[in-house]
Amino acid sequence: MEERILSLIEEKDYKTLKSILKESDEADIAEALSDLSKSELAKVFRLISKDKAVDVFALLDVSVATELLEYLTDRETVSLIDDMPADDATDILEEMPANIVDKILKQCSKETRKDINKLLKYEEDSAGSIMTVEYPEIKSNLLISQAIKIIKEKKDEYETVTTCFVIDEKRRLVGSIQLTNLLFNDKNKSISDIVDSNIKYVYTNTDQEEVASDFQKYDITVMPVVDSEKRLVGIITIDDIMDVLEEEATEDMKKMAAIIPVDKPYDKTGVFETFKARIPWLLLLMVSATFTGKIIQSFEDKLATVTILTAFIPMLMDTGGNAGGQTSVSIIRALSLNDIEFKDIFKVVFKEFRVAILCSVVLGIANFIKMILIDNVGYLVALSVCVTLCLTIIIAKVIGCILPMVAKKLRFDPAVMASPFITTIVDACSLLVYFQIATLILGL
Repeated sequence: MEERILSLIEEKDYKTLKSILKESDEADIAEALSDLSKSELAKVFRLISKDKAVDVFALLDVSVATELLEYLTDRETVSLIDDMPADDATDILEEMPANIVDKILKQCSKETRKDINKLLKYEEDSAGSIMTVEYPEIKSNLLISQAIKIIKEKKDEYETVTTCFVIDEKRRLVGSIQLTNLLFNDKNKSISDIVDSNIKYVYTNTDQEEVASDFQKYDITVMPVVDSEKRLVGIITIDDIMDVLEEEATEDMKKMAAIIPVDKPYDKTGVFETFKARIPWLLLLMVSATFTGKIIQSFEDKLATVTILTAFIPMLMDTGGNAGGQTSVSIIRALSLNDIEFKDIFKVVFKEFRVAILCSVVLGIANFIKMILIDNVGYLVALSVCVTLCLTIIIAKVIGCILPMVAKKLRFDPAVMASPFITTIVDACSLLVYFQIATLILGL
């Protein structure tokens, strides 16, 4: 679709382009717009009908939406912000300079300004920061007929109407009612007679990862958000959680690859920004790797005696790093899914220890045969290397499961303790073990 849009812009066939945009799905348009230049982006966006433009704008990546606003007039921007769901508008405004946000909010409607300011005050990555304040709420003392009338009158203001939330006179959450229950019940019944009080909810300061976990655990599509006094202040919908899951998965992947996460997509991130995200960990890992060099230097005399030992250092370090990486990734994933907790650490270590024993025996035997038949080394050298290999795998897997769990307990992100970090530690351990074993067996 992007190529078609670019072709029509070059031909200046805006009539056909407008027709295509009218017939296309909002999500497809948003995807196509994301790859256009800033000037083309604004040009195409202005051809979209007003009703569809709001939905397309809400689906754009925050960085793309921010770029687009630079090319829109104040009047166009205010119109968009006023018509958008408050949570989507807040996501975009949070990325913009404070002076521009103030300017936009001053021109927005009083209600929009109130809703956005309410969301802006919540801590980033909390339930309050991702909730929407546009939801159907009804009081428990109303009749079903009265509730239906209220919902019909305000239906265009709600992000979803499939679930209605019931509050008492002090706005405290009482429960929920499915829209179908309202429509197919006796209209003269009281709301309190049909409300489902067994409802899951989160607080405004609940971490968004925990909220996402609750959505998966309870298989729900909408979650009410309450304040410290259990007063209903907003709801979180499944589309917001899908964004959170994608964001958290991307962040974890970058941390596991020793990259500082950035909010922008790859193609929108400049060279210097990419450099800044990668260089800190590269520097840290490079400095920490000097310890392995120091260990090798301290055993130079012994290596000179049996030089063949040097040839197997890369294999030992790589195998240990891979073994530790396998374990750490599995543990990090299990922690993120709440399959395990810190209290399970001894059970996890015992399991990984048994796995390590099995892996080390198989790899040790295979390597011993390979060294004797292919490498043509002596039995004692082969024994030294293979014993080291077995111990390295055991150490790597134990470290690989302990570090992420300890990090989680200390409230650090376990993803930081992924392959690059663990590999550096395991490399140093494997060398120390290697030279000690070689000293004992070969009498160096």
